[in-house]
Amino acid sequence: MSLKRFGVSLEEELLTELDQIVEKQRFPNRSRAIRFLVSDHKSQQSIEGNQQVTGAIVLVYDHRIARLHAEVAALQHEYHCMVLSSQHIHLDEKNCIETIAVRGTAEKVTKLSNKLLAIKGIRHGNLVASSIE
Repeated sequence: MSLKRFGVSLEEELLTELDQIVEKQRFPNRSRAIRFLVSDHKSQQSIEGNQQVTGAIVLVYDHRIARLHAEVAALQHEYHCMVLSSQHIHLDEKNCIETIAVRGTAEKVTKLSNKLLAIKGIRHGNLVASSIE
Protein backbone atom coordinates (compact mmCIF):
# COMPACT_ATOMS: atom_id res chain seq x y z
CA MET A 1 0.00 0.00 0.00
CA SER A 2 1.50 3.34 -1.02
CA LEU A 3 1.49 6.36 1.23
CA LYS A 4 -0.10 9.66 0.16
CA ARG A 5 0.88 13.00 1.62
CA PHE A 6 -1.76 15.61 2.40
CA GLY A 7 -2.14 18.69 4.57
CA VAL A 8 -4.38 18.78 7.62
CA SER A 9 -5.93 21.89 9.16
CA LEU A 10 -6.91 21.61 12.82
CA GLU A 11 -8.11 24.02 15.44
CA GLU A 12 -5.36 24.76 17.97
CA GLU A 13 -7.12 22.74 20.70
CA LEU A 14 -7.29 19.64 18.49
CA LEU A 15 -3.67 20.05 17.47
CA THR A 16 -2.69 20.25 21.14
CA GLU A 17 -4.68 17.06 21.81
CA LEU A 18 -3.00 15.33 18.87
CA ASP A 19 0.43 16.33 20.17
CA GLN A 20 -0.50 14.97 23.60
CA ILE A 21 -1.49 11.66 22.00
CA VAL A 22 1.81 11.56 20.11
CA GLU A 23 3.75 12.18 23.31
CA LYS A 24 1.71 9.92 25.60
CA GLN A 25 1.67 6.95 23.22
CA ARG A 26 5.21 7.65 21.99
CA PHE A 27 4.41 7.83 18.31
CA PRO A 28 7.45 8.95 16.31
CA ASN A 29 5.41 11.67 14.58
CA ARG A 30 1.91 13.06 13.99
CA SER A 31 1.46 11.06 10.79
CA ARG A 32 1.88 7.77 12.61
CA ALA A 33 -0.59 8.90 15.29
CA ILE A 34 -3.19 9.91 12.70
CA ARG A 35 -2.70 6.60 10.86
CA PHE A 36 -3.26 4.70 14.13
CA LEU A 37 -6.33 6.75 15.10
CA VAL A 38 -7.98 6.33 11.69
CA SER A 39 -7.21 2.60 11.61
CA ASP A 40 -8.52 2.12 15.16
CA HIS A 41 -11.69 4.07 14.38
CA LYS A 42 -12.21 2.07 11.18
CA SER A 43 -11.83 -1.28 12.95
CA GLN A 44 -14.28 -0.28 15.70
CA GLN A 45 -16.86 1.10 13.25
CA SER A 46 -16.69 -1.80 10.81
CA ILE A 47 -17.66 -4.44 13.34
CA GLU A 48 -21.20 -5.52 12.60
CA GLY A 49 -23.60 -8.37 12.00
CA ASN A 50 -22.23 -11.75 11.02
CA GLN A 51 -18.66 -10.55 10.63
CA GLN A 52 -16.21 -12.71 12.61
CA VAL A 53 -14.44 -10.78 15.36
CA THR A 54 -12.11 -11.49 18.23
CA GLY A 55 -11.60 -9.35 21.26
CA ALA A 56 -11.70 -8.87 24.99
CA ILE A 57 -14.42 -7.86 27.39
CA VAL A 58 -12.96 -6.20 30.47
CA LEU A 59 -15.01 -5.85 33.66
CA VAL A 60 -14.22 -4.21 36.99
CA TYR A 61 -16.36 -5.12 39.98
CA ASP A 62 -16.48 -5.62 43.74
CA HIS A 63 -15.82 -9.32 44.33
CA ARG A 64 -17.36 -9.13 47.82
CA ILE A 65 -20.75 -9.16 46.10
CA ALA A 66 -20.94 -12.93 45.58
CA ARG A 67 -23.72 -12.87 43.02
CA LEU A 68 -21.62 -10.75 40.65
CA HIS A 69 -19.00 -13.42 40.10
CA ALA A 70 -21.76 -16.03 39.77
CA GLU A 71 -23.64 -13.96 37.16
CA VAL A 72 -20.47 -13.26 35.17
CA ALA A 73 -19.57 -16.97 35.23
CA ALA A 74 -23.11 -18.00 34.26
CA LEU A 75 -23.06 -15.77 31.18
CA GLN A 76 -19.65 -17.11 30.19
CA HIS A 77 -21.07 -20.64 30.38
CA GLU A 78 -24.16 -19.60 28.43
CA TYR A 79 -21.87 -18.27 25.66
CA HIS A 80 -19.19 -20.96 26.10
CA CYS A 81 -18.78 -21.43 22.34
CA MET A 82 -17.49 -17.83 22.09
CA VAL A 83 -15.45 -17.56 25.29
CA LEU A 84 -11.83 -18.53 24.63
CA SER A 85 -10.58 -17.84 28.14
CA SER A 86 -11.02 -15.56 31.11
CA GLN A 87 -8.61 -14.13 33.62
CA HIS A 88 -9.69 -12.94 37.07
CA ILE A 89 -7.29 -10.65 38.93
CA HIS A 90 -7.67 -9.37 42.49
CA LEU A 91 -6.73 -5.68 42.43
CA ASP A 92 -7.13 -5.13 46.16
CA GLU A 93 -9.26 -6.46 49.01
CA LYS A 94 -12.49 -5.55 47.23
CA ASN A 95 -11.92 -4.86 43.52
CA CYS A 96 -11.38 -7.39 40.74
CA ILE A 97 -10.78 -7.07 37.06
CA GLU A 98 -11.95 -9.82 34.74
CA THR A 99 -10.73 -10.06 31.15
CA ILE A 100 -12.72 -12.38 28.91
CA ALA A 101 -11.24 -13.30 25.53
CA VAL A 102 -13.98 -13.86 22.96
CA ARG A 103 -14.41 -14.90 19.35
CA GLY A 104 -17.59 -15.04 17.28
CA THR A 105 -19.90 -12.95 15.16
CA ALA A 106 -19.92 -9.25 15.94
CA GLU A 107 -23.60 -9.45 16.80
CA LYS A 108 -23.14 -12.24 19.36
CA VAL A 109 -19.95 -10.79 20.89
CA THR A 110 -21.67 -7.42 21.30
CA LYS A 111 -24.74 -9.11 22.81
CA LEU A 112 -22.58 -10.94 25.38
CA SER A 113 -20.70 -7.76 26.19
CA ASN A 114 -23.92 -5.79 26.65
CA LYS A 115 -25.35 -8.48 28.95
CA LEU A 116 -22.19 -8.51 31.08
CA LEU A 117 -22.03 -4.71 31.29
CA ALA A 118 -25.71 -4.58 32.29
CA ILE A 119 -25.19 -6.72 35.40
CA LYS A 120 -26.02 -4.60 38.42
CA GLY A 121 -22.81 -3.91 40.33
CA ILE A 122 -20.38 -3.92 37.40
CA ARG A 123 -18.43 -0.71 38.03
CA HIS A 124 -16.79 -0.38 34.66
CA GLY A 125 -16.47 -2.39 31.50
CA ASN A 126 -15.53 -2.24 27.88
CA LEU A 127 -15.44 -4.38 24.75
CA VAL A 128 -12.44 -4.12 22.46
CA ALA A 129 -12.95 -6.10 19.27
CA SER A 130 -11.37 -6.40 15.87
CA SER A 131 -12.38 -8.09 12.65
CA ILE A 132 -10.55 -11.32 11.88
CA GLU A 133 -11.69 -11.54 8.27
